[in-house]
Amino acid sequence: MTYQLDKEQYEQQQRLPAAKRYANFLTKVAVWEEVWSLRNDDGWVGVNSDGEECLPVWPHPDFAQSWATDDWSDCRAEAIPLDVWMERWLPGMEADGSMIAVFPVDGVDGGTVIDPIELFDAINAELEALADEEEEDSK
Repeated sequence: MTYQLDKEQYEQQQRLPAAKRYANFLTKVAVWEEVWSLRNDDGWVGVNSDGEECLPVWPHPDFAQSWATDDWSDCRAEAIPLDVWMERWLPGMEADGSMIAVFPVDGVDGGTVIDPIELFDAINAELEALADEEEEDSK
């Protein structure tokens, strides 16, 4: 189950620059332990961002679902559990030479385009920071 997102929060996050949306993505993914993307009956969608073919990902289904229009109108937002994302998806995408578009915003920019291993390391760092905070809070 994902976090609640009201219209004002949604719109505010949509207006953030790519670097801040990326940081928000890392935080939300570490806390809620899921990554969201779009898929249809044929599989997961890809997007061309910065000249790279990428898998677009978001921290919440509402952001993903907002892209399910026009050519993607048959798509639905679907969660990928964080453990599966880290253990299978990111290493597989790295082996395939694929890139990831983190938190793209339609009409604004294609998000932060990043190599899967860089994203793996960034999520791990966020998870470690979260664990450190929880440890401090329990003292």
